[in-house]
Amino acid sequence: MNGFNEIIEKIKDVISNESESGKVFDKDVAAELGISQATFATMKKRGAVPYKELMEFCAKRKLSINWLFYDQSAGMLVEETEKFFKIKYFSSVRASAGGGAEGFGEEFETITVDKKLIKSFMPKLSEDELVSKNIEAINVDGESMEPTLKNGSIVFVDRDHNTISKEGIFIVRTPGGLFIKRLNRKVDGSVELISDNKLYSPEIVAPDELEIVGKVVGGVERL
Repeated sequence: MNGFNEIIEKIKDVISNESESGKVFDKDVAAELGISQATFATMKKRGAVPYKELMEFCAKRKLSINWLFYDQSAGMLVEETEKFFKIKYFSSVRASAGGGAEGFGEEFETITVDKKLIKSFMPKLSEDELVSKNIEAINVDGESMEPTLKNGSIVFVDRDHNTISKEGIFIVRTPGGLFIKRLNRKVDGSVELISDNKLYSPEIVAPDELEIVGKVVGGVERL
C-alpha cells in the first residue's frame, strides 16, 4: 500500500492540470481535501492518511481508490472481477425435501461465486450465456432428496428454466409450499413429485396447482 507521501504526490498530479503554472503545493492538496493547512502538516508529519477525505476525492473525481492506494489500474480490477459471478442467496428460504416450505421472500444477500464453479454445473453454456443466466441460491430442508442433496445444502437454481423435463431436479411451488423434487408429467396432465430417497413416496399434484420456480443446476454442502 502506498504511504502518505506517495498518495499526496498522486493527488498533486491529478490537480496540477487545473493549475495555470502546473505547480501544486501541500496547501493546494489540503484545500482540495477540505483539511486545514495546520492539520494537513500534522498528518503529513505523522504519516496519518486521511482516508475519508481521500475516498470523497476519488468519488468526486471518478478515480479508482485502488489506483490511489495500491497502484492497481481499472483494467486490472475489471479483469479480476470478471472471474466471479454474483448470485442472490435467499438464506432464509428453504426448499423442502420433506414437508412444504415457505416461498421466496424479498430479503436476500449477494454472494460472490467463482465462475469456474458455476461453469462446472453448466459446461455446455458459452461465457455470454453464463453471464446472462438468472442464477439464485437457496437452502435444502429435509432428507427426501438424499443422497443426491443433503439436508442443509445450498443449491443453485436456474430461474430461467421453468418447464418440466424428465432430466434434473426442480424447485416447485404448490399449495403445500416450496419443494425440491424430480418431476414427471403423467398422461392425465398431473405432475408427480419424486424423491431420490426411496423412503418417500411420490406425490401427485394437479397442473394448475404447480409453479416451476427453476431447475437445480448444482449444489454445495455446508461444512
